[in-house]
Formats: sequence, structure tokens, C-alpha cells
Amino acid sequence: MNFKIKRFIKSIFASISKILKKKQNMEKQYDYQLDFIDSMDLFNHVKATVLGYSFNMNLKKFNSNLIDPIKLTFDSIVYNQGIEQTIENEVLRQLDKTNSNLIGYFHQNIFHYIGSGWTVPKTGYDIASDEQKIFVEMKNKHNTMNSSSSAKTFMRMQSTIIKDPEAQCLLVEVIANRSQNIPWIITLDGQRQSSNKQIRRVSIDKFYELVTGNKNAFSELCKVMPSVINDVVSNIKISEKENTVFSELNEISDDLLSSIYLLSFERYEGFSKFKF
Repeated sequence: MNFKIKRFIKSIFASISKILKKKQNMEKQYDYQLDFIDSMDLFNHVKATVLGYSFNMNLKKFNSNLIDPIKLTFDSIVYNQGIEQTIENEVLRQLDKTNSNLIGYFHQNIFHYIGSGWTVPKTGYDIASDEQKIFVEMKNKHNTMNSSSSAKTFMRMQSTIIKDPEAQCLLVEVIANRSQNIPWIITLDGQRQSSNKQIRRVSIDKFYELVTGNKNAFSELCKVMPSVINDVVSNIKISEKENTVFSELNEISDDLLSSIYLLSFERYEGFSKFKF
């Protein structure tokens, strides 16, 4: 074997050794001492969540939710704040809504890594264990479902247990009123439905206990979350916040409030030359 080939092979092994050493150091560095989830799986899941955070806002994105100029006018005057601050608050509210949806992703998809035989299907229920015949619909807060949504979810669960009498369907709430694992009873068309032990309303701590066998699993996860997030943030480049809403509004009119009205009502009668 000639010298060049030997040197090439040596460099490959050196690179592999460096990669393995780096991986070992990471595994050693990130040990959150949770017995129900691998530390690197948790780190990478948190990393995926952080990388999905929204930092940017432009006028198109800002107006995608159809801004109500009259509400912003009320907010500005009633709360005694400038229109600039009112618009900034709306920008932050929209970013927060996007990021709240991302936290739903975190809560659901962490079950890729917790427990045995649990899956996060692409369609249908949010989480499932086909082996145990447990099917989960997950909600972030107990009050996020209106009566129509509750009825639709409940009837879907009824259909599941009719098709498979051994199935269990759970409505899991991250922020529930209390720690609970109780039958879920709703009212449909004015009629209170009878209790069915196979359709249940479960708080997130009780669901973690069901999946892991550890009644304190969710509490233990919460205790390490600040450390995990800090570890992630210190190892990635966070996007710079960028808000072009104000500069784009100024292109419509040199008066911000006028720009907001024109953004929504420009095609309405009487708004072709609208200005405060």
C-alpha cells in the first residue's frame, strides 16, 4: 500500500474517531437522568421545536389573519397606547399563536420516544398504541374545544369502540382542571350521554403514568425542561427577530392608522383616498 493511500485511510479513521468522540461527549454532556426517555432523543426533540419557532413577521403574514382595523382602534384608545404599540402587540400575539401551535407539536411528538409500542400517526388520532388498543386525542387546554368540536371528537371515539369493543379512547389534556383519569361525559343535542369507561378524559400527568408506569414522569420531565432548552439554545444559532410590518405599512401611507384601514378596506366604497 503506497504512502498516499495510507495517509488517506489514516485521515478517514481520524475523522471517524473525531465524530465518535464528539458524539460521546454530547451523550456525556446531556444526561438528564430520566429513565423513560433517552437524553439525546429529548435534546433533539426540543431542538426541533426551538428551530420551528417563528421570529419573522412581514405584512403579508401579518394580514393573513385578516386584521380588524376597528378593533385595533378600540385597543389603541381604550388601553391609552399609541397605534405603533397596538400593532406591535398584534404582531407578538400572532407570533405567540404560531409558537403555541408548535408546543402542541412538542407535546404530541415526544411520544415517538416515550414508552413501548406508541406511535404518532400522520392521520387519525394524535397518539396510538395499536398493541394496547389505546387511541388518543390530545388538547393543550381543557377549554380549547367548543361544543361542536367536543361532539365531533366524542362521536368519533364512539365509532372506534363500536368497531373494536376492546379499544379505549382518551381525551388527553395538557392543562386540565386537575389530575384525573375519568369517564368523559358530554351533552349531545341537549341529552347527557351515558358514562362509558372506554371513553376517558385524562390529564397529561396520568397519561405519562399510563405510558411509562411512573406516576411522577411528567413532573420529572418538567423539572429538566429549562436545562434542556438552555442546552439547545446554547448550541444552535437563533434567528434574528425581523419585523418589516411597519416599513411596509409606511409604503401604503405615511399615517400608520390610515395604512391599517387601507390594508383591509382599500376596495370598499369611499376608501380610495382615505386618510385620517
